[in-house]
Amino acid sequence: MTFQDRTLTCVECGNSFTFTAGEQEFHAAKGFTNDPKRCPDCRAARRAGNGGGAGRQDREMYTTTCDSCGGVARVPFQPRGDKPVYCSDCFRSRQSTVSGSRW
Repeated sequence: MTFQDRTLTCVECGNSFTFTAGEQEFHAAKGFTNDPKRCPDCRAARRAGNGGGAGRQDREMYTTTCDSCGGVARVPFQPRGDKPVYCSDCFRSRQSTVSGSRW
């Protein structure tokens, strides 16, 4: 299939932007079927968290004690006490040692 540059209109800012043949080829290779709705600037702003909605940086974090090393663990959920909670280092090391199963 031959791709040609196309001009699209951003739903966020209303500006026109070019959906290049190379970008179209990339989208097709990845199996994407929808054209982009936002221009590159609006997509970048949305990824950076400026596009509205709650992003990861807006999560409430809870501080608790790591059940493995006893250090400080900051987690994005309120620990209930019925399951172990790990700091990020212990969680990563446990994840890499567990082969193929989710404890």
